Amino acid sequence: MKVLITGGAGYIGSTVASACEDAGHDVVILDDFSTGRREFIGERPLYEGDIADDSLLDRLFGEQRIDAVVHCAAKIIVPESVSEPLAYYENNVAKTVTLLAALQRNGVERFLFSSSASIYAPDENFVVTEDSPLQPGSPYARTKFMVELILEDFTRASDVRVASLRYFNPIGTDPKLRSGQQLEKPSHVLAKLLEAWVNKETFTVTGVDWPTRDGSGIRDFIHVWDLARAHVAALEHFDEATATDPYQVFNIGTGNGVTVKELAASFEKITGDPLKARFGDPRPGDVAGVYTVSTKAKDVLGWEAELTETDAVRDAIAWLPVRKERLGY
Repeated sequence: MKVLITGGAGYIGSTVASACEDAGHDVVILDDFSTGRREFIGERPLYEGDIADDSLLDRLFGEQRIDAVVHCAAKIIVPESVSEPLAYYENNVAKTVTLLAALQRNGVERFLFSSSASIYAPDENFVVTEDSPLQPGSPYARTKFMVELILEDFTRASDVRVASLRYFNPIGTDPKLRSGQQLEKPSHVLAKLLEAWVNKETFTVTGVDWPTRDGSGIRDFIHVWDLARAHVAALEHFDEATATDPYQVFNIGTGNGVTVKELAASFEKITGDPLKARFGDPRPGDVAGVYTVSTKAKDVLGWEAELTETDAVRDAIAWLPVRKERLGY
């Protein structure tokens, strides 16, 4: 199978590309390098530009016989989406519509969408399945929700079939260290832990008054390699999964809820170094969090998470000197 990955020079997209290649699939990358890195491309065919550039898309689909598209390209910073909502709606929603039109125009019928568990409504037990109520709590989350609505409508009116993978909280690095977190100042919790540890700074737990077991936010931390493997499983089971309904959604998580304080404690145990920590207010757009209790991905795709948050922390630490050598920071 030949797979186009939008945002394939980014953290998740590059890891998905490696997983696809490891499974014997051919990969083509489309990226504008707004956040992605050329160092992650390797020998893969690259089309540099915007996902809403019609002429580029038509050239790409004309030159490459694409069997499926994995759409990872998106703006993803929740607090930034609160301060810059229009940029998020334009980039994540409007440009996806243009991409979908190009798929239809060029006869590409398989589409995997990088969605998000942030679209779920709060749950008093913090657990969700694919059928749980939806209530996105930030402009970023609403962009994912809107695209899901568009995709479902689109499958009813076209030959395109869609699998939306609702990511929980990816952390860690490709265990082979081919690529990893590329942002110099990423915003997710493990990156903040690493930053505090490396620089001997104070780690801030953002939000300690949530109705969780210890007051900090609860997350379903999934190793990015497991997440990448889920894309391969979805591609390889795509036709059978969408045979009766052309629009499918899958929760991609571990099924294990871990609080931010618990992750910090695990980090201390792995490194052997005590963390200096302080408690702060939630970031704009933050929510208490949820974790999945669904088995749909296992039942339909034959996929389940195999790695733990401990594995993710160790791989993320191993990536630090490699990133310094390859990216310069």
